[in-house]
Amino acid sequence: MEMKIGEGLKKFLLMGIGAAAVTAEKSQQVVDELVKRGERTVEQGKELNQELKRNVKKSIDDAAAAAQEQRAEAEKKGEGIEKQIAEMSAEELEKLKAFISKAEESIKSGE
Repeated sequence: MEMKIGEGLKKFLLMGIGAAAVTAEKSQQVVDELVKRGERTVEQGKELNQELKRNVKKSIDDAAAAAQEQRAEAEKKGEGIEKQIAEMSAEELEKLKAFISKAEESIKSGE
């Protein structure tokens, strides 16, 4: 389960970075087109591009912070589960093992 959570966070972070990269590239194209048309001076175009880059960087930083927060929450939950398992009696552990085996068989038969 921990592996799936990590993969999900990784995909989420990469998706955010990819979206930011595409946005930066497209924004540069838009600025270049505006400058070519003479609708903006070169200096205004540079300022606009810098502002867009700052916004993209902020979006990446926000996505990274959110991913880190989710990872920390998942780790905290995992530690809680580990503590609960450590405190189980032998009988409770056997029931848990049986439940896990049944779940694994169910997954294998569903594939």
